[in-house]
Amino acid sequence: MSTELNPFLRYRDRLDSYRAVRDGFMSDEQWVDIVSTLDAAVGSVEGHGFVQTPVVEARALAEAARLDVDLWIKAEPDNVGGSHKARHLMGVAIQMLVDEALGAPFSERLAIASCGNAAMGAGVIAAAMDRPLDVYVPTWADATVVARLTELGAAVTHTERREGEAGDPAYLRFREAVQGGARAFSVQGTDTPTTFDGGRTLGWELADQLDDIDALYIQVGGGALATSVSMAIPSARLHPVQAKGCAPLRRAWDRLEPDFDFAHAEANPDEYMWPWDDPHSFATGILDDMTYDWLPLLRCTFASGGEPIVAPERVIREAYNLAHSHTAIDVCSTGAAGLAGLLTSPPKTRERVALLFTGIDRT
Repeated sequence: MSTELNPFLRYRDRLDSYRAVRDGFMSDEQWVDIVSTLDAAVGSVEGHGFVQTPVVEARALAEAARLDVDLWIKAEPDNVGGSHKARHLMGVAIQMLVDEALGAPFSERLAIASCGNAAMGAGVIAAAMDRPLDVYVPTWADATVVARLTELGAAVTHTERREGEAGDPAYLRFREAVQGGARAFSVQGTDTPTTFDGGRTLGWELADQLDDIDALYIQVGGGALATSVSMAIPSARLHPVQAKGCAPLRRAWDRLEPDFDFAHAEANPDEYMWPWDDPHSFATGILDDMTYDWLPLLRCTFASGGEPIVAPERVIREAYNLAHSHTAIDVCSTGAAGLAGLLTSPPKTRERVALLFTGIDRT
């Protein structure tokens, strides 16, 4: 097994961006040089680049929560940008740089919509690439996040809902920016398909660190994280977790039952996914009013034998408190929301369960 700790170098032969090497358009040395140079630039901005993140046994947490499971946690809060989001965006950036090295047009300006962690990840990677970045955030975006983005050189725009408008105003302004010529630099696969490439490194890394995972409980906002990890560990049963105050994924699942005609859903997406009215939760990072990558995510969920879970608000707060009382991981309420799903709907028999604690607590 490779001793390389940078996941993008360790798993390079599995990445879509490495196709340029497999197809003979670039040497392995050239590809590695692109990634190593970018990672060094990330280190200059962030203080460190990408390395393997830990997996910790959570027996004390399981006992405190009265869960009869073999519980393990993949801890991402100390990753670049304070969450897993930068993995996605590093994957996007690598593909962009590889394409440009092979003659694709240079992307002059990047754009993203985010309320926090995705924007932080994008800010770091864009600064490392020395590319201007437009970030569209809600009016209630965390002031600490906005200040750091400004330090990184990003142009931050607070967005308000326009009269008669449905959907997330930050996302809508982002889409307008892309239509105006900016390059989508997001963690939604619908806008940035290469986002899954970097996200899968988390799953491959977890599978190398922990054998025989029976079930994954993963918090879901836009859906790219759970989709990516399930793609990387298809043998594990997937349970995407949303909050009761914002659960468009479960609504789509219920409309797919009992036939699960995914071909019809793909042809008629508006019958299954539309903006959630009044998204609200203590786990603010999963308040995407639409699960943008709902279709590949529900395909992964169905194929794995899992189903989406909707966690009550009380349980989301309980999960956050338990995580801080019984682990040493400084995780945010969003990052601990997968635990809320496990508390809401635990396995019926003892299993090995993996959670992803994904974002640092900025409160």
